[in-house]
Amino acid sequence: MITLGIILLIAGFLLKISILWTLGILALVVGVILAILGATGRAIGGRRHYF
Repeated sequence: MITLGIILLIAGFLLKISILWTLGILALVVGVILAILGATGRAIGGRRHYF
């Protein structure tokens, strides 16, 4: 999710498409939240790690 967010941010910036920029930010935030919850040992959706 974090990688997808970064790719969408770069693509949105280079192609000047604001929806890609917005989706990139959302994917990046969700990826960071899942990574933090996984690192604390809390299982999300039956999985401990999302990578």
